[in-house]
Amino acid sequence: MNEVTIDDVKRLTHPAQGSHKGQNGRLLVIGGSRLFHAASLWALTVASRIVDLVHYSSVPENNAIVHEEKKEFRNGIVVPRGELDPYIQEDDCILIGPGMTRDRETETITNELFKKYPEKQWVIDAGSLQMMDVALIPQNAILTPHHGEFAHAFGTAEVAAVAKKYHCIVLLKGEKDVACSGRGECRVITGGNPGMTKGGTGDVLAGLIAALACKNDPFLATIAGSFINKKAGDALYERVGPYFNATDLANQIPVTMKEIYYVD
Repeated sequence: MNEVTIDDVKRLTHPAQGSHKGQNGRLLVIGGSRLFHAASLWALTVASRIVDLVHYSSVPENNAIVHEEKKEFRNGIVVPRGELDPYIQEDDCILIGPGMTRDRETETITNELFKKYPEKQWVIDAGSLQMMDVALIPQNAILTPHHGEFAHAFGTAEVAAVAKKYHCIVLLKGEKDVACSGRGECRVITGGNPGMTKGGTGDVLAGLIAALACKNDPFLATIAGSFINKKAGDALYERVGPYFNATDLANQIPVTMKEIYYVD
């Protein structure tokens, strides 16, 4: 299984001179709950630095938090859960699940949207991963489970077998991330450090991959997102050891991306 390298990451598209608002990606983030406020906000934070427009839909409490932080998310629009359809239709990618709890509400919204919009590009994370009907996984969807979530959904199956069976992309997160596509391609991503066990770092990764998937091949977005995330974490580790959090990681990712794209 070949390792992902910086040459893979350099295949990503990035904003061209003369491009206009909306041409560099439109993302919808569906996440958060009355119990978990920060998770979907970490995904929103990193995505807002990459794509042109982020639409954000959560429970009223989280929507109110984003309204208060509007000065940071100038290009974002808060979308009530009952008004998702036009944004799903117009956006390039939808991230669902960060900060959503394992309950009937998450199960209902996740599976109903998969039934209604199977042709859209989905990134499925956290609560939605745990409550989805695997038979409804949309084609080319990107799944981002840790080992516990993978076992909950697929038992003892191999990552490659799951990706092939459901015609999707699976990124199994761990000390080494393993990504497999429905086409049978598998890659491994090395790197990372103990600081990346902090809560929220997976939400940052999901937001990063979803943002990249707006304008890139979904498998490339997955392996590149994992690579960038680990490189950003390692850059933080060099400065402060394991003493960084998810917000630090979200802020480091643009710096790491600039170094990959623009520094020889």
